[in-house]
Amino acid sequence: MHALDGVKVLDLGTFLAGPFCATVLGEFGAEVVKVERPGVGDHLRRFGTDTECGDTLVWLSEGRNKRSVTINVTDPRGLELLRELVAWADIVIENFRPGVLEKWGLDFPAIQEINPGAVLLRVSAYGQSGPLRDLPGFARIAHAFSGLAYLAGEPDAIPVTPGSTSLADYMSGMYGVIGVLMALRAREATGRGQVVDIALYESIFRALDELAPAYQKLGFTRERMGADTVNVVPHSHYRTADGHCVAIACSHDDMFARLARAMGRPELSAPDRFGPKQNRLAARDEINKLVTDWVGSLPCDEVVARCRQAEVPAGKLYSIADIFADEQYQHRGTITTQESRIGPLAVPNVMPALSETPGEIRWLGPELGEHTDAVLGEILGRSADQIAQLRADGVV
Repeated sequence: MHALDGVKVLDLGTFLAGPFCATVLGEFGAEVVKVERPGVGDHLRRFGTDTECGDTLVWLSEGRNKRSVTINVTDPRGLELLRELVAWADIVIENFRPGVLEKWGLDFPAIQEINPGAVLLRVSAYGQSGPLRDLPGFARIAHAFSGLAYLAGEPDAIPVTPGSTSLADYMSGMYGVIGVLMALRAREATGRGQVVDIALYESIFRALDELAPAYQKLGFTRERMGADTVNVVPHSHYRTADGHCVAIACSHDDMFARLARAMGRPELSAPDRFGPKQNRLAARDEINKLVTDWVGSLPCDEVVARCRQAEVPAGKLYSIADIFADEQYQHRGTITTQESRIGPLAVPNVMPALSETPGEIRWLGPELGEHTDAVLGEILGRSADQIAQLRADGVV
């Protein structure tokens, strides 16, 4: 049994944000039918590292568990097929620029006429309303507009990419999962579907802790601080004697006292020295120099061991090579190897882990249109001859 067995998802999206929501739902048992343009498919098939099967590594990983169907929605017969799939679905997912569904005659009122219980997830750069609603955008623009990119990098330098250029897509997809599951829960009481409206930038802005209240209350504009953190110190990255970097996090006074003991400098945490947080914040540069000098005198493994022995959160900054070698990743199965069209392929595993109804990867990203015949036959009741004619006419 899976948590979402019986839930039917129609994935109309392209690239990543909306489709990632469908991917997560599919991992936990939802039946996901992905509609793509004949001969073209989702742009995600060409985003990332190319492979010998014609699709990228990103597609093979993120297209998991979906049934690929090709439909030409510019043909009235194709649009009718799409309407029938809307009638079948519990959840419809799209992440086009606002107005595309309306051009197809499939705005939410029209969807409700077809299927009153359908939940519609709409992901776009700026949301379905407001003066910027019609503008295109990608995750990088969302990082800029949300305020995240402004904070990433060293002071007085051009801001850098905050880790992944696709972060806003993944986070918006996760908020999409939350939204559609809440909408399904509400449907149990009302019998009616609803629209889940997500702007890429909002999913990032929501995760920026006290940025908004600090500005409203104090007029404080947070600036780039490199690896440092605005409200605590030491809470940064430090280079070790053997050339690696470690992250050390001291989020409160007791934690700093434990770090001071690990450093062999317990006097640093005295009340008249750096024990109170305010004293450390006032002496940020001095504190960071003390920790930098200590970390820089020791190899990485010893720094981490001393911190862990003192119960101070610390860890090496991992490359992907470190991740593949790490026992914790191996024990948890955080990376799983699955069969694919290019042979065994390592991909991120399903999360979160559910004890009674766990998710699973049943297959990796399918070939374009691989399931067209099966879906049109099994779900929409078309005969083999009818499907053959639709294919000959370029409808599928």
